[in-house]
Amino acid sequence: MALNLSDTAELSSIRDWVRWGASRFTEAGLFFGHGTDNAFDESLALVLHALHLDHSLPPDFLDAHITASEREQVLAYLRERIETHVPAAYITHEAHFAGLTFYVNENVLVPRSPIAELIEAEFSPWLAPGDDLEILDLCTGSGCIAIACAHYLPHARVDASDISPLALDVARVNVERHQVEDQLHLFRSDVFDELPHRQYDLIVSNPPYVSEEEMLGLPEEFRHEPALGLEAGADGMDIVARILCQGGAYLKPGGIMIVEVGDSMGHLMERYPQVPFMWLEFERGGHGVFLLTAEQLNEYQDIFLEECDS
Repeated sequence: MALNLSDTAELSSIRDWVRWGASRFTEAGLFFGHGTDNAFDESLALVLHALHLDHSLPPDFLDAHITASEREQVLAYLRERIETHVPAAYITHEAHFAGLTFYVNENVLVPRSPIAELIEAEFSPWLAPGDDLEILDLCTGSGCIAIACAHYLPHARVDASDISPLALDVARVNVERHQVEDQLHLFRSDVFDELPHRQYDLIVSNPPYVSEEEMLGLPEEFRHEPALGLEAGADGMDIVARILCQGGAYLKPGGIMIVEVGDSMGHLMERYPQVPFMWLEFERGGHGVFLLTAEQLNEYQDIFLEECDS
């Protein structure tokens, strides 16, 4: 679909451009699920970014007129979204998570985990937020989960790891942006393998969990995300199995593990039918996030080890 300025001659306000962009996105059959879930919000994000505005813009200002030079930039963003199927967050290099803004590029997944809701609630009722907690975020990517933990739990010490040096470069940008260098420490590690051995009150992770078959059917937008952050073996559970196998040794007594597996929750329960995963519920939507205690990880350690060795 070719978009030209001549097609937009009748558009004058921010509101006009957002509506027109949403119509073109729907016409082009784009997929939404990387920070927004509909064409209007995706169009709004791109139009506001092109105008150097944010979502705090008072609604009345949506009727403000756009200048000729601004029209060209807005159209360029909308055209790129349609022609490349690149998620808006990669075009703007900006994503929102747990009320915070993060730099992103195509070396990290676009933040979108329902774990944000748990962080904002300070992991109540499972953790005491006033305590000097120690938290480990595995497969940190952009660092959004770890940084949000540091923001909402300012007394916590947070370690975060990822196997990808390119992802860690992005995480460092965000650590500096949110000024949590003294509170948050980044490690390059393949799950636990290169981490210093210490114990935590909380291990949290949004690891790769997409199966090989599911990868083949993902919308084109996902092709712009790093496969390393998505795919994890035949049933998507290879990384999660390693986290379960090793995680008990890294949790303090009374500690908890929270891991997102999304639509692969069925695969997880097929692997471990004996394990009583607690599936968490979210007011703002989302599913496939489980909680296990340190005691449960130890109780079922033999099962986890057997699966890792198979």
